Amino acid sequence: MLSTPFEKFHEQHGAKMVDFAGWRMPLHYGSITAEHKQCRQSGALFDVSHMGRIEIKGRHARKFCERVLTRKVSDMPVKTARYALICNEAGGVMDDVLVYRFEDHFLLVVNASNRQKVLDHLHRTAEAESMVVRIGDVTKSTAMIAVQGPRVMEKIGGFSKEIPTLKRYAFTTKNLMILKMHVSRTGYTGEDGVEIMMGANMAGMAIKLLLKDAGEADALVKPAGLGARDTLRLEAGMPLYGHELSEETDPLSAGLGFGVSLDKDQPVDGQPPVPRFIGQDSLEQIHQDGPAKRLVGLLVEGPRTPRQDAAVLRDAAPVGLVTSGCHSPTLDRPIAMAYVDASAAGEGTRLAVRIGAEGEAPATVTALPFVRRG
Repeated sequence: MLSTPFEKFHEQHGAKMVDFAGWRMPLHYGSITAEHKQCRQSGALFDVSHMGRIEIKGRHARKFCERVLTRKVSDMPVKTARYALICNEAGGVMDDVLVYRFEDHFLLVVNASNRQKVLDHLHRTAEAESMVVRIGDVTKSTAMIAVQGPRVMEKIGGFSKEIPTLKRYAFTTKNLMILKMHVSRTGYTGEDGVEIMMGANMAGMAIKLLLKDAGEADALVKPAGLGARDTLRLEAGMPLYGHELSEETDPLSAGLGFGVSLDKDQPVDGQPPVPRFIGQDSLEQIHQDGPAKRLVGLLVEGPRTPRQDAAVLRDAAPVGLVTSGCHSPTLDRPIAMAYVDASAAGEGTRLAVRIGAEGEAPATVTALPFVRRG
């Protein structure tokens, strides 16, 4: 099992450690709900070093990224990031990623469970299409943390005046003492905040700097684990691979059309041509026909929480399946995301979720996200 550069910190702070995608990761430091509320009310720090980090360099780096990613990246300014997807030929999602544009290369941040699959896919594609690229897995030589919450910029401002002025999905490179870090205004909680990448050998120093007062009751930022990260992302309506996304689901049905550039290969005056991306033919057909199923949010009545693969019913007839569910600490009620027939996906539609062997809980389709900040 792999360990992140922050393992010593997790153990010192009493984290409950679990195996997640082959990494030893903190589930919580005592209370998932308390960590969730800490993030929503002030700030929380998450170790996300398990996420894969893959550099794309070489003569055909731009062309290669356009081929394997659903979203256009050629027009990205340097020091910006974008959400995109990697699809198979059928339009199924192999992974959802963040793409970072550096001066001379691209960096993909991928899901931990998909890192090797994505690496294999990238190497196969480069070889099959004779593209001159260097694909480097820098996951183990780097570390990554996410610092999220409404008071995070207040905390970060004490170290750098520039970072709080960053626009969403922009990043900068900072040198704090001997620490070199890439800091992006991105995240996975629905809150404002940053994600920070650095060399693995700098991780201990960085976390001490950011969390030197973490043990104090009124600390602005405290550590949080995977449990709170999951409830936060669900409230924010953000998909999770293996739940809302898989190679059997497409990004249009998942409501991720903003991450798919179906027109990216159309000629633009003065710009070099962009190749069609893998899966584009299939996604164009789904776009033309309209998705048969759609990902929706469900506000669930009663005390019990729907679980993944629970049946969603309309007038006692199955119309879909739950993909994720939890008791929302912010709303203090059960919530879920589910794929349902397009005819049952309208906001306000009354449905039911099967809970347990025979029980059903009324549910109402609601717009995502469940919790909207800012």
